[in-house]
Amino acid sequence: MKFRRLILMRHAESPWEGVEAPDHERPLGATGREQGPRVGAALVQKGWLPQIVLSSDAQRTRETFDGLSEGFVTKVEVRFLSSFYQFGQSAAEEEMLILPETVSCALLLGHNPGWEHLVEKLTGKAVAMEPATAVVVAQQLGTWGDAASVEGWELEEVITARTLPAGDQI
Repeated sequence: MKFRRLILMRHAESPWEGVEAPDHERPLGATGREQGPRVGAALVQKGWLPQIVLSSDAQRTRETFDGLSEGFVTKVEVRFLSSFYQFGQSAAEEEMLILPETVSCALLLGHNPGWEHLVEKLTGKAVAMEPATAVVVAQQLGTWGDAASVEGWELEEVITARTLPAGDQI
């Protein structure tokens, strides 16, 4: 058995007003561009640096990752997956099963309502995931192949950009 940590994060704020682009191409707003770096800094401060990030390939999740990773102390592998945009929770569950066994901490970056449903499925707890919310769960697992089928992931923390201090104050 190995200790595994999973960080499920919803993309940062991306307004609908005044955006002419299709949903997949919708960018972050000014607030959203500030949220990612704050959440990334909070994860690093707590020692929860992911070894891999699996993300939706939507523009707003790409931009969220760019901000999030600003504070990472090492380069983190990222994979942008169209399946996370198209199929959400079911795609995330499939990808969890095939994470490399050397990975002890992974971050899945995507959209609601799928991420809220996945948190509830894994932990049995309903967590409201406003933009730029990261939910940290952990469990002892034999392999990542067991990740989606086991119950009882421990909810370690819910990090919301709204509650974090701005800028260098973290």
